[in-house]
Amino acid sequence: MKQPRRISPVARRAIARTFRRLEYRSLARVYCYEGGDEFWHAKREPCRRLGILVGEALLKRLKPGGRSLYVGAGVAELPALIVESFDLQRAVFPCNLRRSEVASLNRTCHGMPVRFHAKDAGKVEGKFDHLWIVSVLNDPERFPHVAPLSYGRADAVTFNPARFERERKIVQSIVNRCMPKLRLPGLVTTSTEEVVWIADWCHRKKIPYLVEHRHYPTALVGDPVCFIKIGKKRGRQI
Repeated sequence: MKQPRRISPVARRAIARTFRRLEYRSLARVYCYEGGDEFWHAKREPCRRLGILVGEALLKRLKPGGRSLYVGAGVAELPALIVESFDLQRAVFPCNLRRSEVASLNRTCHGMPVRFHAKDAGKVEGKFDHLWIVSVLNDPERFPHVAPLSYGRADAVTFNPARFERERKIVQSIVNRCMPKLRLPGLVTTSTEEVVWIADWCHRKKIPYLVEHRHYPTALVGDPVCFIKIGKKRGRQI
C-alpha cells in the first residue's frame, strides 16, 4: 500500500461532517462548569483546524494497517482518529473514562470506523505501534498538585509534597501500564509537558528514544503536541 502524504478529500469531508454533528450542548456539560455554549462557539473551528494539522503529521509518521491506542481521547482527537482510520486503514482504540462523553461521541461517529470505549486504557489487550497520550498526565482537574509543577506555576508556599507524591505515583502507574503496550520501535504522541514522564519510563527500561523538535499547537487545552520515537538506537536524551 502506498503511503499517503496528504489527507484525502474523503477524510476531510468526514472530519467536517463529524464536527457538524457533534452534540455540543451535551459536550458543554462535560467540558465546562459554565459557559459551555460560548466555549464551543470559540473552540470548535480551531479544534477542527489544528486537529487536521496533527492528523496530517501522523499521516507522514505512521504505517498503514497498524494499531493505535488513544488514552483519554475526546473531541480534540477526532481529526487524528479519522485520518488514521480513513487514510491509513489503521485500527484505532480511543479510551475515555467519562461515559457521558463516550456515549455522545459514539452517537456522532455512528457509521464510521471510529468507536470510543469507556475503558481504562491500561487494561486494553494487545500491542500497538502508536500510543496517543495528550494532556492526560498533567490534567489540572485530576492532578491539581502535579499540573502546576508541570507548567512551571507551582507556588512554594502552598505546594504540598505529600499530595504531589500521591499524584506522581498515579501518573507513573498510568505510564507503566500503557507504555508496555507499545510495540518497538513505535511512536508516542504526547504534549511537550508530558515528555518527561515518557522519557522517565524509557530511562528506567533502558530503551532509547528520540524527541522530535517540531511542536503542533492544540485548541482545547493549549498544550503543544510533539512526537517521540521509541526504540530508536540513537535517541536524544532530555
